[in-house]
This record gives sequence, structure tokens and C-alpha cells, in this order.
Amino acid sequence: MSGQVSEASAPGKRRIGWLGATPFILIHVLAFGAIWTGVTPAAAVCCAVLYFVRMFAVTGAYHRYFSHRTYKTSRAFQFVLAFLAQSSAQRGVLWWAAHHRHHHRWSDQREDLHSVAQDGFWYSHVLWIFERNNQATDYNRIRDFARFPELRFLDKYHLIPPVLMGTVVFLTLGASGLFFGFFVSTVLLWHGTFTINSLSHVFGNRRFTTTDHSRNSWWLAIVTLGEGWHNNHHRYSGSTRQGFYWYEYDITYYILKLLSFVGLVWKLQPVPQSVLEEGRASSRQYRYNAPVLPVSAAQQG
Repeated sequence: MSGQVSEASAPGKRRIGWLGATPFILIHVLAFGAIWTGVTPAAAVCCAVLYFVRMFAVTGAYHRYFSHRTYKTSRAFQFVLAFLAQSSAQRGVLWWAAHHRHHHRWSDQREDLHSVAQDGFWYSHVLWIFERNNQATDYNRIRDFARFPELRFLDKYHLIPPVLMGTVVFLTLGASGLFFGFFVSTVLLWHGTFTINSLSHVFGNRRFTTTDHSRNSWWLAIVTLGEGWHNNHHRYSGSTRQGFYWYEYDITYYILKLLSFVGLVWKLQPVPQSVLEEGRASSRQYRYNAPVLPVSAAQQG
């Protein structure tokens, strides 16, 4: 990718680069190859493991570390997290985090890169990725991590991790492992991740009043290992945990907590007590279709 600044294009002037979307479409087609190869038990296990591990990498690395810096780690493990996250084939680590920071700055407003309210379901779910104005990495939004040459290398050659992973799976488990274990899990992983941009701004409950349409969804929290508590996250994005309360399961947070016990990550950021109390007060009566009222940037964390 070039070092150009990526800019959101104005609604109504979207220009989808369909040629760039060809590999994405091809992977969906290749997933049906599992009908030809059959599904071995090993391939089925591989599919489940790759979905789980890579979903954690997307949520725990791309999102909670590189986008929001909600915990700290070493430079070496930072690279490992970035490499593992990029095996999800969701572009480069710097590209992903920079675009996500832009989303939080303009969530559900005209400048948002993927808003259901502004652009509809399919654009917010996936098509925004192939918008021609969204192809470059905005290094101005990700200066903190762009200073690491190894991350800039990974971001530029973002296909290395998924190609390497697919190759290892094929050499280890054969055609069934490749088509079902790798391709099917990748497609499921993509659309599981994308539901947070689309469905979590449409379905669910609103505990907190925010300037966007973010919602909490228990079933999306299952699909995404904890990212479904999206209204919580948009209320206070500086917390490592997105399931703010004990009954809001957050698998990604639990894994990060375990990693902190062995010293691979540290300084996991908590939810401020004031935000927890605010949520408890509003939870006495969940507002399913609450109006979206403005609050200050300071209030949103």
C-alpha cells in the first residue's frame, strides 16, 4: 500500500473497485470446493480452530490493541499478534487500525466509512472495503504503530500471513483441509467480523446514550468472542473489556487476561467506575429503541 492518506468519500459518490474485490469473491467460490473434497474430521477441527484463533486475533489484536491501545505488550509479541491477525486476510494491521479509528471519530455520521444509517447494510457490511478512496493506509491516524518498520512491512505485504497459513494447512491436511479448514473458516471469519460494522448498529439493546446507533447483542458477542457488546464499547472504547459486567461474556478479554498472567501482555485497562454506575442505572430499564442524543467526546471516553 502507498503512504497516501485515506479519505472517506461522500455518500452517494461511492466507487467500488470490483477488480480489487476479485480475490474476496474467489475465496467464497473456493469454499464450495469442500463439496468436491469432502470434509474430514481433521478439516472440521481445523475450521473451528482457525475461526476461533483468528477471531481472537482480529478482536484482541487488530481492535483492542492496535486500534484502541487498551493494553501493552512487547515489541516481539506485538509482531506476533499483527502476523496472526493478518492471517485473517482482512488487510494490513496499520490499514485496519487506521480505518477503525476513523470510524470511531465519525461513527454513524456522514464521514463514517461504514455506516448502516448512511449507506445501507451491504456497503457497511463489506463493500466499503473495496471503495477506491479507502485503499491507502492513513499513516497520520496510526503514527504510534507506523514507526515500527516491521509493522509497515507487514501492512505493505499483507497477503503473506494468509498465504503462508493456507499453504501450511494444505501441506498438513491436504485438499479437504485447504478448502474446508482454511477457505470455509476464512469466509465465516470475514462475515462474523463484519457483523459488528453492520448488524451491531441495527439489532440489540442500547444501555448507553451515544452519538451513534451502536447496540449490545448477546448473540453477536458469541459469534465475535465478545465484540457484540458494541454499545458498551462506543460508550467507553478505552477499556480492554467490552462485556462490562460479569454476566456479559467476553472470550477475547478472558484470553487476554490469561496472557497477562504469563507476562505476554500487561496493563489491561479497566472500565471506569463512573461508567459502570451509569450503566447499572440505565440497565434498570433497557432502552431498545432509545433516541440517539449527543454527548460530549469526553463522556464517550
